[in-house]
Amino acid sequence: MREENDMTEEQKSLQWLSRILDILRKECPWDSVQTIDSLRYLTIEEVYELSDAIVRCRREDMKKELGDLFMHLLFYSKIAEDEGAFTTSDVLDGICEKLISRHPHISLPDREGVMHPAVNDTTPQWEQVKMKEGRKSVLEGVPADLPTLVKAIRLQEKAGGYGFEFNNTADAYDKVREEYDEFRQALEERRQDDPQTERHAEEELGDLLFAIVKWARFEGINADTALSRTNQKFMFRFAHVEQCAKARGCRVSDLTLEEMEHYWNEAKRLPASNETN
Repeated sequence: MREENDMTEEQKSLQWLSRILDILRKECPWDSVQTIDSLRYLTIEEVYELSDAIVRCRREDMKKELGDLFMHLLFYSKIAEDEGAFTTSDVLDGICEKLISRHPHISLPDREGVMHPAVNDTTPQWEQVKMKEGRKSVLEGVPADLPTLVKAIRLQEKAGGYGFEFNNTADAYDKVREEYDEFRQALEERRQDDPQTERHAEEELGDLLFAIVKWARFEGINADTALSRTNQKFMFRFAHVEQCAKARGCRVSDLTLEEMEHYWNEAKRLPASNETN
């Protein structure tokens, strides 16, 4: 076994975190009673906090959130080990084996550090490799609870990995135009006293959004990241409108539309870096 003095800084840090969690699991009133189920919603919160730090380009916050997430991942493994389900080593070995099986075109080390030669010199089709691992559908790996926009992107990427894709950007754009026309037609035919026409308009809007996501992918743009940053930009600019209204001793709702637009345009002229703070 490698002596502690021979460990890398990364290994020392992981061992330090592991020791701390072992003590907390025994002595901390909160940590000692946590279960896999009780941690689940907290982990979801940590993932969103990491996502927010990434979107805002805050590397210091990203470092902190990654630390929180590392702690959660190790915490799950230790709880599972207490239950006799699996160990941290099982988790890490599992992901290493998966990476090796999905990269047969690259020479990678085994658990003992011995490098094994690549078995071919071509990049494999990722989704086809995953199907060989026992999946019944190429879409099986997309979690049901993913946020809707992220899920749309992943569904398209998964299907695209099997060739279910447009030939080029122009075709993807034409699909957006087609879906836009169908949505406009559905709106014209919509009647508020007819739930079926309401549902049809909703479906056509869904098709349009899905087509826009696909077109964005062809242009190398992640629609979820783009919308996240637009949300952040909107929040910053609307907050400026609120601050201006407050400075005048009133609320936003007391402003005229022209006054709102004036303050909004004023916010647009402020330094772009402010929008991510």
